[in-house]
Amino acid sequence: MVLGSIVSFVVALLVGGLAIYAGARVVVDVDDYSHAVITALIGAIAWALTSWVPLIGPLIALVVWVAVINWRYPGGWTKAAIIGIVAWIAALVILLVLNGLFSLGIGAFGVPGA
Repeated sequence: MVLGSIVSFVVALLVGGLAIYAGARVVVDVDDYSHAVITALIGAIAWALTSWVPLIGPLIALVVWVAVINWRYPGGWTKAAIIGIVAWIAALVILLVLNGLFSLGIGAFGVPGA
């Protein structure tokens, strides 16, 4: 049971990292998957620490998540937001394929709403 949870977490983190990698590759031409996985992990932690705030928590968490991307990648806030949008779309596509083909039922850790 614990092993299954660990495997699910790792797969979800790798999917989130892949989505952020795709966004960063398209928007700022950064080609570093491990950097994207660490960004996904930091972004997920930042989201967890801020999303609990009543009423405005998800909005604060979204700004903090984009701030993490802005901190980890070049280009400023606008490019960080675009990386986030591309990552979100990429995560949805990746999850559609993975969950459709293999019925895994996983999410993308580090990409909100995916």
